[in-house]
Amino acid sequence: MTTFTTRITAMYTLQQPDPNYVVNAIWEVTGVDGTYTASIGGNTQFNSADQEGAFIPYASLTEAVVIGWIPESAITSAQQCVQGQINSLITPPVSPADTALPWATP
Repeated sequence: MTTFTTRITAMYTLQQPDPNYVVNAIWEVTGVDGTYTASIGGNTQFNSADQEGAFIPYASLTEAVVIGWIPESAITSAQQCVQGQINSLITPPVSPADTALPWATP
């Protein structure tokens, strides 16, 4: 069973409409399944027109709050990609081999 974690790796801000207003969060989803680990990065842009709730000052933000701003569908999609990477590590895909034609002279 894969355990997923999401973390924020960077945030970009503007000074409007409020000081240090977050406009972009760079994040990473990591999956661990026993000895297999895979990860994928993503980023989410924010627009003040879409803001719900009160403005939270930058110094008061927590990683959990910012992760909560990322659409659940984006995190789910990233987890699915990571699971696919782990599945390929557990059971590597079989690639066809270029085999000499049986009627060709060596």
